[in-house]
Amino acid sequence: MIKAIIIDDVQQAIDTLKEDLSTYCSDVELVGEAEGVVSGAKLIKKVQPELVFLDIQMQDGSGFDLLEILPEINFKVIFTTASDAFAIKAFRFSAIDYLLKPVDPDELVEAIQKYHEGTKGQQESVDLLLDTVKDRTRPKKLALHTLEKIHITEIKDIVRCESSGNYTTFYFLDGQKLLVTKTLKDFDKLLEEHQFIRVHQSHLVNLQLIKEYIKTEGGYIVMQDGAEVPVSVRKKPIVIKLLDQL
Repeated sequence: MIKAIIIDDVQQAIDTLKEDLSTYCSDVELVGEAEGVVSGAKLIKKVQPELVFLDIQMQDGSGFDLLEILPEINFKVIFTTASDAFAIKAFRFSAIDYLLKPVDPDELVEAIQKYHEGTKGQQESVDLLLDTVKDRTRPKKLALHTLEKIHITEIKDIVRCESSGNYTTFYFLDGQKLLVTKTLKDFDKLLEEHQFIRVHQSHLVNLQLIKEYIKTEGGYIVMQDGAEVPVSVRKKPIVIKLLDQL
C-alpha cells in the first residue's frame, strides 16, 4: 500500500479525490489531510507519507512554499491544479507529475502507475521545479527520467534527440548519451522555444549546434558532435529558412 496524504484548502476537492482514490486506486492508503502550507508541513513531519497530493494555491501560501520549507523531500509529489500555464510548464521541465482539476479518473490511475514505475531523484526534480518557479524565465535545465534515476541536464548541452521506440536517446556535447523513458513526441513541443526542431520523424535537433546542412544525398544535417541526421522532404524548406535566420 502507498501511504498518501492530500493537502488542499478546498474540502470539496479533498472529498472528490478521496472518493476517486477509493474507487480507482485500491493500493493507495490515505493517512491524513491538511488545508494549507503550515498544517501540511506538520502533517508530513508527523505521518511521513510516501506520496503527497499537493494543491498549488492555498490560503496561507503555495504548494511551492511548502516544499521549500521542508528540510528534505523523501516522498513523491503529485500536484493538483485548476489551470496554471506557467506551473504546468515548470512541472514538465522538472519531471514532476500533476493532475488538472477536476481530476480525470483515468489520469489519476496513470499517475499512480507512474508512482510505481518511479525512479530515484525526486529531491533533484523538486529543486529544479523550485528554481524554475522562482526564476520565471525560460527554463535552462531539463529533468530526464532513465530506468535508474532522474538526470538534471543543461538544455544548451543537448545536441540532439533520437526516437528509440517508446524511449528517446539524448546525445550531449561531451559525447555522453542517455536513454530516457519518454517518447520523442514528449520533448518536441517542450524544447521548441529552445530552438530545437523536429527535422525527421525520428530526430529532434538543437539548431544552435548544427555545423552544416548537406543538400546532396537526399539532404542531411551534420551536428557539432559529427552526427549526420537525415532531414525529411517536408522539413527541408523549414530547416533551410531557420538556418538562414541564425
